[in-house]
Amino acid sequence: MAKVTTIYATGKRKTAVAKVWLKAGSGKITVNDMDLNTWLGGHEAIKLKVVQPLLVTKQERLMDIKAKTLGGGYSAQAEALRHGISKALASMDSEFRAVLKPQGLLTRDSRVVERKKYGKRKARRSPQFSKR
Repeated sequence: MAKVTTIYATGKRKTAVAKVWLKAGSGKITVNDMDLNTWLGGHEAIKLKVVQPLLVTKQERLMDIKAKTLGGGYSAQAEALRHGISKALASMDSEFRAVLKPQGLLTRDSRVVERKKYGKRKARRSPQFSKR
């Protein structure tokens, strides 16, 4: 493992962006100046999504993570955070890339909300047809 003090990466999902700083430490995760449990409350499944890259690479007790999230909802922010952590781990050690890539953790999920078109009620929903 390379001796780098802090590694920065950016993760994205929908309109959410996560700025992630990764450094060697004791496994403390701080998001928006709150610990992970305070930030996500009782959403255990979403917490598991956030720590998934650390579990896959067996770094959960070796890395401290400081992150800032912007935009979107808490679920999209959590997935952006997962993407950012994965990118930081891959840039830290090239061996982690071979573990993270097959799990799909380095791929940016590019699905975003389709824009509304004029003459439609939503992106594709047409107004109700009236015969008379």
